[in-house]
Amino acid sequence: MKIAVIYGGTRPNGNTEMLTEHVIQGMVTEKIYLRDYNIKPIIDMRHSKDGFQDRNDDYNSIIERILPNDILVFSTPIYWYSMSGTMKNFIDRWSQTLRDPKYPDLKNEMASKKAFVIAVGGDAPHIKGLPMIQQFKYIFDFIGIEFSGYILGNANKPEDIYQDTEALFKAEQLRGKLK
Repeated sequence: MKIAVIYGGTRPNGNTEMLTEHVIQGMVTEKIYLRDYNIKPIIDMRHSKDGFQDRNDDYNSIIERILPNDILVFSTPIYWYSMSGTMKNFIDRWSQTLRDPKYPDLKNEMASKKAFVIAVGGDAPHIKGLPMIQQFKYIFDFIGIEFSGYILGNANKPEDIYQDTEALFKAEQLRGKLK
């Protein structure tokens, strides 16, 4: 099974990244740090006669990197009770890709994949992060991806995630599933 990890955090070695690295340690993965790419916001052209236009950014190169993988891990800090803006911007662009003639079978390709979400927040994430998990579920249902699980970690300051023994235990369980 080939695994791609899509990191939505903007801080290198943040708590979310650390928890995600705990999950995938010792595994070969395709690591995609969205912060390293220029991904322009979507311009909704669904109802325009010309349709969506190329945004001339790095977005399509990320799609090309995730398509060959069987498992997608979405790693995002919880910002304002949802995914990071970086992650949301990336997912918003899926609307464009679904209508892009370069990807005529995108939904079927995505439907063959499994997805996991790893998210960390500092304000009761096990409760306040659940709407974000529901949002991911709706996204995955729409695109046809099997939502296979999630981990919500509790951390605020750098390296606090190492104090969340429950999240670390769940990370080890997920690592076992992915191997």
